[in-house]
Amino acid sequence: MELYPYIKALHLIFVVTWFAGLFYMPRLFVYYIEAQDEEEPARAILSKQLKLMSKRLWFIITWPSAILCTFFAVWLLIQMPGWLAQPWMHVKLLFVLLLFMYHGYTHLIYKQLQRDEVRYTARFMRIYNEGSTLILFSVVFLVIVKSALNWIFGVVALFLLAVLLMLGIRLYKRIRDKNPEA
Repeated sequence: MELYPYIKALHLIFVVTWFAGLFYMPRLFVYYIEAQDEEEPARAILSKQLKLMSKRLWFIITWPSAILCTFFAVWLLIQMPGWLAQPWMHVKLLFVLLLFMYHGYTHLIYKQLQRDEVRYTARFMRIYNEGSTLILFSVVFLVIVKSALNWIFGVVALFLLAVLLMLGIRLYKRIRDKNPEA
């Protein structure tokens, strides 16, 4: 029986769940940081609940997904060693390294907030949250298109995506400033 499609499917499933965790964790950070501006007892209640939600998301979904995604990725590379000779794979692996760095930095922020050390603003965390989005776009396009040659187009597209994300964040901030319930 050919295992490749099953390994690939499992790898993709854990990519999705890993990114789900990386997308939602900074949002929980935003809510936690904003909860610190609340009056007691709301601040204590919200802080406790958001810490618990973060802990469960991080250790039950995000970390296991990262480990299993990596395990199945290595298995795929063992099945398809020729990929390691292709330029698009080199670039993809660079983005995967950036993803691990993003994951590691998110873990540091998680640990700080678990100790009630708020070092970042909610706005910073909203912007930080887009890091995983940029990495996801880059990796998906590399895997689908399998081209690392057209760097100018790729860099321009990534820059435009980043600009659009930042504009979206600014627009959301304006809407929230006008209507705090939004």
